[in-house]
Amino acid sequence: MEIIRAASRPSKKAPESNFTGDVWQDEVIVGKAPSRMRATNVSFTPGARTAWHSHPVGQVLFVVSGIGRLQIEGEPVHELRPGDTARIPPDTRHWHGAAPDRFFVHLAMSETSESGGGTEWFEKVSDEDYSRPPAPVEG
Repeated sequence: MEIIRAASRPSKKAPESNFTGDVWQDEVIVGKAPSRMRATNVSFTPGARTAWHSHPVGQVLFVVSGIGRLQIEGEPVHELRPGDTARIPPDTRHWHGAAPDRFFVHLAMSETSESGGGTEWFEKVSDEDYSRPPAPVEG
């Protein structure tokens, strides 16, 4: 068994190259072989968001608090609310972040590929793409 104390993992400001706005990351776990799991609690200020990116084994987002946005390339923007879980398929370009007027926190979970490959980053999300109204919430 291993207990990793929160104090041993300070919050990190997310790199401007991959994010728009102020985003903070709190590492939860980085798997040690044979595990390939990585989980990070990510806090977005209003309007902050990731750049377009993909994950070789997909990604799961669990919304902790606030109101967020998620878009898979070619699909409408979707609103995310506390308790929602979003599953993003492998190698699928997407972005996620806070609503324009709300803070947003999610637990981001993904695995590296068998060869060790992780997140592939692309261009930043344009203000035009980000500003699209989200699709109506179902359910």
